[in-house]
Amino acid sequence: MEEYEVVVIGAGLAGLQAAMRLGREGVRVLLVDHKALPADSIHTTGIFVRRTLEDFDLPEACLGPPVRHVTLYSPARRPLELASPHDEFRVGRMGRLYLHYLAEGQRAGVTWSPATRYVACEEVGSKAADAGSIIRLESGGRERRVRTRYLVGADGAQSRVARDLRLDSNCNWIIGVEDVFCGVPLDGPPRFHCFLDPRLSPGYLAWIVHDGEETHLGVGGYVPRFDPLRALQTFRESVANIMDFSRAEHLERRGGRIPVGGVLRHIAHQRGLLVGDAAGAVSPLTAGGLDPCMRLSKLAASVVADYVATGNPATLARYSGEAFRARFVSRLWMRRVMASIRWPALLELACAAARLPPLRPLAWHVFFGRGSFPDVEPQMTAQLTA
Repeated sequence: MEEYEVVVIGAGLAGLQAAMRLGREGVRVLLVDHKALPADSIHTTGIFVRRTLEDFDLPEACLGPPVRHVTLYSPARRPLELASPHDEFRVGRMGRLYLHYLAEGQRAGVTWSPATRYVACEEVGSKAADAGSIIRLESGGRERRVRTRYLVGADGAQSRVARDLRLDSNCNWIIGVEDVFCGVPLDGPPRFHCFLDPRLSPGYLAWIVHDGEETHLGVGGYVPRFDPLRALQTFRESVANIMDFSRAEHLERRGGRIPVGGVLRHIAHQRGLLVGDAAGAVSPLTAGGLDPCMRLSKLAASVVADYVATGNPATLARYSGEAFRARFVSRLWMRRVMASIRWPALLELACAAARLPPLRPLAWHVFFGRGSFPDVEPQMTAQLTA
């Protein structure tokens, strides 16, 4: 039977980051994904915010041009123009980025198992020193059994690893779908267009991100309050006066579930933990998940490497969903407010208020503020040593 210290299920951004960092710590890692290549069937728009760009070494070749301008549209399409002196956003070329992190992980000793389906896991070992799991995998119609000391679930919002480890699972999400184009004319600087309209995107928003190279047009909202594909078509037709898609080349369609219930409470124990969407590591307010993904995966790799080396369960206390969740109380309440708004007139009034000088800084802060996923590790370390 194959044996690894850590098995990571899922080769999205979270799984690739965790596997690569664990490999660099000298941990024997198996990375598993049902796709033949991580770049196949990407789900995320891939918007990286300034704080992520400053704190993580993202390859320049995997990023689009900087975006400093945002236009927020009310349901009646009245615009609010916002601009920053900084490079606030960059759209990742996610296929290239995934392949880059896979190559980095393999250079660090990670074993890559593509086109491999996770089936289930079962607990083995009765003592902490020999506790672990037998992982059942399926590849090419044949079953494989792998023993591991620790299991990392990076398998998305509907994580099967979370179910099998009896960790918490997401139960609050929106659906997002978008089309990616090239060849769309850019009038002015690169821009992030956000459209608030509960008839089109209930509980969330519609968007166009145009960085001068790629254009992402998408909608998101709560099902069953809208039909995502029909809403996407309606949205594209409705923005013909803002952006010309008549000669655009369609590159791909992306979509999937986006958890917006905040970081889950119970995301780790002595057999495994969750990262990325599986852990609910997405901003409840903006539904942005890349910065939380990067930060949580970095912390997870550090915690797992320590745990595998020492076998000390106390090291897992650094990875506390309860502690993370406590930092998102205001955003969780704002998410509930957004989910409850069903009348365009209310959003129209809110947008009108945001255009007034006293509230305009608040709108600016929502888009350009640096309050993404908190750096909770120093605080938790202080609590543990107090």
